Amino acid sequence: MDFPERKMSATLFEEAKKYFPGGVNSPVRAFKSVEGPPLFIKHGSGCYITCEDDHRYIDFCASWGPLILGHNDPEVREAIHHTVDQGTSFGAPTRLGNELGALILKHHRYLDQIRFVSSGTEAVMSAIRLARGVTGKTKIIKFEGCYHGHVDSLLVKAGSGLVTFGVSSSAGVPPSFVAETIVLPLDNEEILEKTLKAHQDVAAIIIEPVPANNGLLVQRPEYLKTMRDLCTKHGVLLIFDEVISGFRIGFEGAAGHYDIQPDILTFGKIIGGGLPVGAFGASRQIMQHISPEGNVYQAGTLSANPVAMAAGHATLRKVLTTGFYSDLNIKTEQFVNYLNGYIESRAYPMHIVQLGSIFWMKFSKEVIRRADQIDSEGMQYFKKIHLSLLRNEVYLGPSGYEVGFISHAHDEKTLEIAAGKIKKAIDLCF
Repeated sequence: MDFPERKMSATLFEEAKKYFPGGVNSPVRAFKSVEGPPLFIKHGSGCYITCEDDHRYIDFCASWGPLILGHNDPEVREAIHHTVDQGTSFGAPTRLGNELGALILKHHRYLDQIRFVSSGTEAVMSAIRLARGVTGKTKIIKFEGCYHGHVDSLLVKAGSGLVTFGVSSSAGVPPSFVAETIVLPLDNEEILEKTLKAHQDVAAIIIEPVPANNGLLVQRPEYLKTMRDLCTKHGVLLIFDEVISGFRIGFEGAAGHYDIQPDILTFGKIIGGGLPVGAFGASRQIMQHISPEGNVYQAGTLSANPVAMAAGHATLRKVLTTGFYSDLNIKTEQFVNYLNGYIESRAYPMHIVQLGSIFWMKFSKEVIRRADQIDSEGMQYFKKIHLSLLRNEVYLGPSGYEVGFISHAHDEKTLEIAAGKIKKAIDLCF
């Protein structure tokens, strides 16, 4: 299939293959799950991105979630410019780190202290080490369908049984690392309780409380609350990986949404305002185990980079504006409800799931809470929808397993235009 509308992107992609494995620096960007070469982006403004072929798209990827204010927000841009004028990195403390840390802690009831790192993966890696250091135990429980970055011991998928030690999902991960990870299905309290009774050496359970890396698998509140109770009962730390959900479905993320206090939280994306950042935090009692106070080592040359701190502070100040989240979530709900109404009227075998300002197209009418409930055949529908939308200048992430995001910059008129184009794309599939 020819893609004349992506001629320059195709040329740049062929060039990129000389420099980078698969021509990309993160796998999903290669467009392997959809049609044609990946878009090379040269500009973003508000809810739009512009590619190297000068096509402008309504963007629902939002750099995979960080851009809750939209692209190139004026206040964030000004904060970045002002900070860069003073320097870009010092490897030393700055006032900006204090300001962002104070802002987060003041408005997040489940945190006493926080430490900044440079990515969500690094935050999760550090949280796992912290949990092991605090408890003196080694094993970790994770869940099939939850992604926690490319940490060796968490690049694990389920084996052949429901309660199972995992098997690596990537080459280069030693079996000894995988042996410390137990993989369970989501949405099953009974299996979780049996596992905790059978294994006394579990340091922590880690979960995306809003699983959003393999579809949007909205969990029952009762399940998450039972998990909290079981962790307390068995002396296991509960880690909420809120790299996506943190500051997205509310300032306190899923912890606040469900009113559940985890022991450790991990963050990324939004707190950097579009720049590389991550963080992990907990009670003072737990965080005192981190060096230099405690014996759990963690360090980073670019941790609390001043430019990222400034961008994050400017972003979080704006999301704390009265009504920000309610307006954003209502706008998303109306957009999704409108599309679902159209889907229902045509009896199409699909549904759009939504939580806060996150949405996901699933090609099933069934409630999906586990990764194994996703029908991979439905991804062929997504491939057609994705191609149609690109040709009508709407951009979704290039995989049917990825979620979409709505930002503050998506206004009512733009969402109405996008919805019309999405309806036409869906019509082409069925």
